[in-house]
Amino acid sequence: MRQYIIVGISICIAGLLISCGQQRYPDSLTPGQAIQSFELDERFAIEVFASEPHVLDPVEMVFDAGGNAYVIEMADYPFKSDTLDDSQVVGSISQYPINSEIAEAGGRIRLLVDSDNDGQIDESTIFADSISEGTSILPWKEGLLVTSAPHILYYKDTTGDGRADTREVLFTGFSKDNMQSQITSLRFGVDNWIYASNDGRPGEVRFNRRPEAAPLPVQGADFRFRLDRGEFETATGAGRVGRTFNDWGHRFMSAAVPHIRYAVIPRRYLKRHEHLASPVAIDNINDHGLRMFQLTQAPYWRVERTKRRQQRYDEAGLDRTEYAEDHFTGATGGTYYGAHAFPEEFYGNVFTGESAGNLVHRDILRLDEDSVTYTASRSEEETDREFLASGDPWFRPVTLTVGPDGYLYVIDMYRQHIEHPVAIDEDLKTDIDFSRGREQGRIYRIVPKGEDTEKRISANLKEMDNGELAEHLAHGNQWWRLTAQRLLVERQDRSVVPVLEEMLTQNKDPRARLHALYTLEGLGALNEGLVRQAMEDDHPRLREHGMILSEQYPGLIPQLIGAIHDTSARVALQASLSLGQFEDPRVPSALAETVERHGRDAWFRTAVLSSGPGSSVELMDKLFSRESFYEQIDPWEKTFLKNLCFAIGSRNAEREVIAMLDLLSQLDTSNRQTWQVISLSGLSEGLEKHEDTHSDLAETLQGITESDSEAEITKRIDRIRTYYSGSL
Repeated sequence: MRQYIIVGISICIAGLLISCGQQRYPDSLTPGQAIQSFELDERFAIEVFASEPHVLDPVEMVFDAGGNAYVIEMADYPFKSDTLDDSQVVGSISQYPINSEIAEAGGRIRLLVDSDNDGQIDESTIFADSISEGTSILPWKEGLLVTSAPHILYYKDTTGDGRADTREVLFTGFSKDNMQSQITSLRFGVDNWIYASNDGRPGEVRFNRRPEAAPLPVQGADFRFRLDRGEFETATGAGRVGRTFNDWGHRFMSAAVPHIRYAVIPRRYLKRHEHLASPVAIDNINDHGLRMFQLTQAPYWRVERTKRRQQRYDEAGLDRTEYAEDHFTGATGGTYYGAHAFPEEFYGNVFTGESAGNLVHRDILRLDEDSVTYTASRSEEETDREFLASGDPWFRPVTLTVGPDGYLYVIDMYRQHIEHPVAIDEDLKTDIDFSRGREQGRIYRIVPKGEDTEKRISANLKEMDNGELAEHLAHGNQWWRLTAQRLLVERQDRSVVPVLEEMLTQNKDPRARLHALYTLEGLGALNEGLVRQAMEDDHPRLREHGMILSEQYPGLIPQLIGAIHDTSARVALQASLSLGQFEDPRVPSALAETVERHGRDAWFRTAVLSSGPGSSVELMDKLFSRESFYEQIDPWEKTFLKNLCFAIGSRNAEREVIAMLDLLSQLDTSNRQTWQVISLSGLSEGLEKHEDTHSDLAETLQGITESDSEAEITKRIDRIRTYYSGSL
């Protein structure tokens, strides 16, 4: 096991202990002192990239196509700029005039400048200010998209003076209730959609460029949109601060607890109908629990709050444990490492900040081809420690980013207290100033030891022509590939289409082929032949995306049906999801094949049931025509059939219900009675959900069990059939 080092940490901790003897909460450290407090893998070094006064209260940093670093600062946290009142501060506002100033000023976006090219920021300029509760930024068309609840904004400098002079409200209607759970984490995906975390908060979102469009309810979901096509919809979630994509467009998110989750099934499939019994689409992929290894001690207020909460749980008889430290409570900013500046074993890892535990955690992602979901594991070298941990309790790693240089940047909001005041009991807030640290902020850069960071990598893609951009779709760094793709889609120059088609067919790197595929999609240059080629690619991730894009082409249904037998479970899952987009007589039989081959996997069962054909009586007919399905009664088969009949009952369509009853009556198997009871039970629960279900019908189905005689079950079936014939 590799050894880890602590540089000067004993001096730092000693200083903190002296401070703690004088006051409950220690004072801040200088950037130089803070550097000495870090424990880090000996293969790496950590250095200050930017600090106060050039950056204050940073919550996210991005690099634009010119390689310029922009940071958004949340100076108004945790005080809402439009609702500041005495309950949000210690004492009255008059006692804390600086808080009023913070609320009035709001957030800022800064351009960070390295004027002497030594690899460290020595200047900064304000690009935009007076931003209320700004949480994230994303480059788009010479400007910046900004999340600022209840809006997503677009800022642009049209005069060339380095300061935004236009501000457009693109979307509005997101929740403002909780500053820690607002719209945030804008990310451009390989599929040309822009994603944002909404933490499942309620809202009715409108797109101001399409005033005729109906408002979109976003409760229980995240959000995604395409400005190039004027589209917007909910996305699988809910994530809080932090979302990231791997090379293949698979989406991972941070949610405080758990610290890493994976969006297994896109939400658009689960919204095809409203009759799913259990529409789960997201997986907690962490295999090592909530345990983390922090160097700092929990603050007094957290220890006391933990005691009180635990007492309430115990008094209520709840089997629940509250932790004050050494367990994830504030995971944030999960970031995929897709570059080559780090040693090879770090490629594909996800780094997640823990703002309450003052550390950065590392996960190794693994996807076995016989599984549809990932596993996130600790490195063998970090079974009892973290990738990065600080002895400074002010260290607040809220987000991270990978730069054009391939280095990992840690955005440290640097606050004495990061918890929102509403989460702390009033008597515990008497000596807490929630604005402590508002004049500070740090951004650190983690590099392999021995790297000369003064030799900056030029990353001015903005000045490249489209041919050069197309070449960078094959770059080894994910930032370069995504930025090149975004610029090509923004420019809409179809002269590069032949180059992209050649890359899709000839390039040996499957990542380059994937970016070529979606750049063609963004240029409106896809066709059935190109999509078929992706569906038949040697790499399973290309095949998976080929399945997604095939949904525009009914002529590719045979390829989708064949993909149910793919050696990659994710490809087979996507084929099953995509087949459900078609109203075609071949689909129910194909989905029945999916159930028989993959039905033991709950994700496949959800994929099938999420579509109209997959939740139809036709599918039930295809299953009951397969002896291998109905002659055995596995628990998963019971679950699937009950959920299928639940969907049929929820729709309460006469033709469907009668056809289902006919199937049950004609079923010829020794297990007939068991299947009938399971089916009628699911039908009953579905009908209960439907508001038009007649009380006589509900009474007919009530209390059915496997102990009922065959004659009694037949009687119930006949009564239901009679009801739908209008004679009951």
